[in-house]
Amino acid sequence: MTETSRQPVGPPPVQVPEEPPIPPLEDAAAHSEVTGPDDVSGQGDVSGQGDVSGQGGVSGRSGPVEVTPSEPVAQDRADAPVGTPALLMSPAPPGEYRMAIVTSVTMDLPVQHPTVVLRETESPRRQLSFSVGLQDGIAISHALRRVPTPRPLTHELVAGILQAFDIDVVAVRLVGRQGNTYFAELDLRGRNGRSVQSCRPSDALTIALRQPVPVPILIDSRLFEVLGDVAPA
Repeated sequence: MTETSRQPVGPPPVQVPEEPPIPPLEDAAAHSEVTGPDDVSGQGDVSGQGDVSGQGGVSGRSGPVEVTPSEPVAQDRADAPVGTPALLMSPAPPGEYRMAIVTSVTMDLPVQHPTVVLRETESPRRQLSFSVGLQDGIAISHALRRVPTPRPLTHELVAGILQAFDIDVVAVRLVGRQGNTYFAELDLRGRNGRSVQSCRPSDALTIALRQPVPVPILIDSRLFEVLGDVAPA
């Protein structure tokens, strides 16, 4: 009698797939979902895709993180990185004006030109001096000491005309220098508005000293700090 192999009766066995291994804690953190801005630090990593700065936009839904570029921020610091566009840098500050007063008008022989001395009203109280013509020095000295004259001099006449037409002298400014020549301007204000007139420092100082109320005398700080020519600002 021939032997035959016996086959098992019934359905074939079911194969159970193996479960994937549970990733370690450090790997699981990389696949965690972002549910809101509170889960993202200012410089932390999100979904293992790189750094998200505080300026980027993070969606509140679970899933991929969307980063929205922000607008460039203007920099006005002196330590801005090299290569920053000029439009993002703050411009250099203009010339600063310092308040001063006329302290004296002197003549030291054999020099035949008087010297006008101006001094800052605040620390460090630097002095600025320049030479003027003889008649100009006399006019400044008379105005400084309130010396009366038999008839009005030219500067007294100009001061009287300004007062008659209600024109105020807002300020006298020394704005530049070329060689030994200084440049000044009178800032005037009247009924028709404001006007700035270029003039000699001696004329501006004499007219200012002839006003019934004190007139500010302003000096560009570069005239104290820079040796040589100073272009008017």
